[in-house]
Amino acid sequence: MNEKTKDKAQDDKGPDFSKSLYLPQTDFPMRAGLPQREPEILARWEKIGLYAKLRETAKGRPKFVLHDGPPYANGNIHIGHALNKILKDLVTRSRQMAGKDSNYVPGWDCHGLPIEWKIEEENYRSKGKKKPDFADPAAIVAFRQECRAYAGHWLSVQREEFKRLGVTGDWANPYATMNFPAEAHIARELMKFAENGLLYRGSKPVMWSVVEKTALAEAEVEYEDHVSDTVHVAFPVKDGPGAVVIWTTTPWTLPGNRAISYSHKIAYGLYRVTAAPENNWAKVGATYVLADKLAEDVFKAAKVDAFERLRDVPAQELSSFVAAHPLAHLGYDFKVPLLDGDHVTDDTGTGFVHTAPGHGREDFDIWMASGRMLAERGIDARIPYTVDADSFYTDEAPGFPGKRVLTEKGDKGDANEAVIQALVAAGNLVARGRLKHQYPHSWRSKKPVIFRNTPQWFIALDKKFAQDAGAVAKGEGAPGDNAPTLRDIALDEISRTQWVPAAGENRIRGMIANRPDWVVSRQRAWGVPIAVFVKKGGHDILVDSRVNARIVDAFEKEGADAWYEEGAAKRFLSPDYDPEDYEKIDDVLDVWFDSGSTHSFTLEDPVHFPGLAGIKRKRDGGADEVLYLEGSDQHRGWFHSSLLESCGTRGRAPYDIVLTHGFTLDEQGHKMSKSKGNVVAPQKVIADAGADILRLWVASVDYSDDQRIGPEILKSVTDNYRKLRNTIRWMLGTLAHYRAEERVAYADLPELERLVLHRLSELGEEVAAAYAEFDYKKVVALLTPFLTSDLSAFYFDIRKDALYCDPPSSVKRKAALTVVEEVFRAVTLWLAPILAFTAEESWLSRYADAVSVHLETFPDLPAVWRDEALAAKWEKLRAIRSVVTGALEIERAQKRIGSSLEAAPLVHVTDADLRAALTGVDFAEICIVSDITIDAGEGPAEAFRLPEVAGVAVVPRRAEGVKCARSWKYFDPATAEPDFPGVTPRDAQALRELTAAGKWPA
Repeated sequence: MNEKTKDKAQDDKGPDFSKSLYLPQTDFPMRAGLPQREPEILARWEKIGLYAKLRETAKGRPKFVLHDGPPYANGNIHIGHALNKILKDLVTRSRQMAGKDSNYVPGWDCHGLPIEWKIEEENYRSKGKKKPDFADPAAIVAFRQECRAYAGHWLSVQREEFKRLGVTGDWANPYATMNFPAEAHIARELMKFAENGLLYRGSKPVMWSVVEKTALAEAEVEYEDHVSDTVHVAFPVKDGPGAVVIWTTTPWTLPGNRAISYSHKIAYGLYRVTAAPENNWAKVGATYVLADKLAEDVFKAAKVDAFERLRDVPAQELSSFVAAHPLAHLGYDFKVPLLDGDHVTDDTGTGFVHTAPGHGREDFDIWMASGRMLAERGIDARIPYTVDADSFYTDEAPGFPGKRVLTEKGDKGDANEAVIQALVAAGNLVARGRLKHQYPHSWRSKKPVIFRNTPQWFIALDKKFAQDAGAVAKGEGAPGDNAPTLRDIALDEISRTQWVPAAGENRIRGMIANRPDWVVSRQRAWGVPIAVFVKKGGHDILVDSRVNARIVDAFEKEGADAWYEEGAAKRFLSPDYDPEDYEKIDDVLDVWFDSGSTHSFTLEDPVHFPGLAGIKRKRDGGADEVLYLEGSDQHRGWFHSSLLESCGTRGRAPYDIVLTHGFTLDEQGHKMSKSKGNVVAPQKVIADAGADILRLWVASVDYSDDQRIGPEILKSVTDNYRKLRNTIRWMLGTLAHYRAEERVAYADLPELERLVLHRLSELGEEVAAAYAEFDYKKVVALLTPFLTSDLSAFYFDIRKDALYCDPPSSVKRKAALTVVEEVFRAVTLWLAPILAFTAEESWLSRYADAVSVHLETFPDLPAVWRDEALAAKWEKLRAIRSVVTGALEIERAQKRIGSSLEAAPLVHVTDADLRAALTGVDFAEICIVSDITIDAGEGPAEAFRLPEVAGVAVVPRRAEGVKCARSWKYFDPATAEPDFPGVTPRDAQALRELTAAGKWPA
């Protein structure tokens, strides 16, 4: 029977047989109403304490901990947040249901510039108030408290938005980097680097506002038009050909020059000036090394009349060059090496980049990354302080002390011209000019900024530990000469980590292998201070367990504000040291150090996070695993900082598995922005369609790459959801008639039921493997066709007749109900991590006494269900059936029949193997027709055939006889029973049993 509803079962000329049918009965609504229903389910989870019940249920199981990468507490969540948090929930729910103790403690990053900047904007600049004087202890503590309150507000907002996504975790006890115990832990982690000898004070260039006397972050800078002096400068090559020429828009940085950068990807040549005006800076006979692509432009700028190319200068030769500084006559008498840099191009300039590590980020990075090579060549790697806070040259700029780069008003000073005239005097100026271009300005003062070398704190990557790798983890000392470097340990730990996708390993390996030392200091107010003391007049850090214990204890009880209180130095140093002998460091830590330390106060803190403590990692012979999951940009961010922090303090990575996802774009593949109007807000999707739609979208996409979302994509996801829901709804309605005591044993099941259980068992292995591999799109791709095709369009379609119309005693009906129950349980459990709300709703609809579907585990399906021979047989039957179905579709389209029950096709099967599969099978029932005839002949030419099913031809025919008033099958009226003349004998038996049981007439 194809369709069986009450109105269709009603015969106008007879009794209403609809009341005699086992039609689906359920309160599970067809329309999901997710925006209204989901908050009710969330409230129930809160009421029953689902998170606590999950922990209790999982007690004693191996732990699988997803350590939450902390989002930043400074605004409403966006679609990227939704993707990230839903993915995390898919992991934790599926691992829990796979038999693990899969705990999840959410966390937040709370310190840093964006919050500090927001407080300055909202509480000071917009009100015309002066920024607090951070030299005043009371002022900085009050300002920090304002930042803390701001972060606390947004933490609360985001927590509710994350919970609305259906994410289950310890929301009542999250971690936050600004919590007092967390600040204490972060400070203690930094102290460990001081203890193991890797923390040191060095220098780094920062963007510096001369007007405001402060360092600026990128977020505080805007780029405006600016006219700069430009110079082409010759660096004479020692014991080599001619001079290497550079071009720069900041002549004042030349006293800070320590190297020249080139690129092995660029073609270079040696050129000679053959004609030039008298008294020209570039004189006849001068030889210069230039990028071939730019040589003509350089000679044009230098007013050279003619030149010739003498030969190639390969990169290998360049690498061996040592140049003299163009201002050597003023005391810059040191070697200037050539460094191969990826930042060098031949788009403009000369193909060489003047490298002043105290005045540029790329300059600094390549200089720091070249430390080993510089040491081997006997070159001092120290970066000079050539410019002070007021932009005056210092004594470390011989020949120029007192000259100024910018005035106190931000105008151009006299430094540029002084340097240019010195180059002329030395005979090393090739050309000069002026250029209008985009240059960084402070967004506050609107004046130009400079890159200036300032003292900073670093963690060394290539210095030997004061302890060896094993001792780092155990807290035992060892001779420094026998210890590895932090880079060595980190690279080794990368190999011991599972990266999903695998390409992530090479990406982070390259970053760790080539990165410079880690700059961990910031000159800001809102953060965890670098809580160390330095002996005045030197660089030695005070390492004393008594002092450190006092600091950590104060932070634990009062927070890091204690460091800035009046008299803090005396409080922590006394009575062991005289505060007058030590400098208290007031810089704050880079927020990446904060988040990189979070493993220390979550995974290892039994007081605040008892559910996560005591992990016995697989790599140590245990059974527990730790997963980090964030966007692919975190190879450079959180994955990176966490790896270095943990390797530096524990000699190992903090994670066993690292999973990454891409970024979310609009439907056309464009980045979302408010100005474009293409932003998809998760709050709106939830309000319009429900969180389960978002969850299904996340599970359906290839998250390892960039994903797309928009109205049409969400419509497609919603359509798929509706199909899944309707299939679940039909099962719930049908199972209203199931009684556990009528369950049919596997050995007594018909072939079709055993086929479904075989497919269920087969699917169970595939779904389990997909969940284990974090391949959620595969889970969706497996379950969607199973529910919509294997079940709804095949098995359920066939069995509706037996389920609705068979007598109460029918073994076939009971067998079908037995299998539908197994299918419902398995499918609902498999979908639970993805459709968290819908699975819960359907589970409780079926099992009213259940607590939650999320306390269950994935089904353990019996091995006996697997029957490959049966599956092979039914593969053939389905192939034959597809030809019959195709033939009937044409008949229906031509309106020669209505339902398939009006047909009694003749099926020609010449393939003996296919014909054998039909033995003992009620093929009319399988094809949902009233009768069918199987013939071994070829069939007429006009018979319907499918090219992919050779040897089968179908001649559609109308069924003979009369239509059963109850089941709509056509049958021979002569076979009808006198007491039930209008129905088939099968339906008569059903009516007889129902009448005897007092169930019909109703």
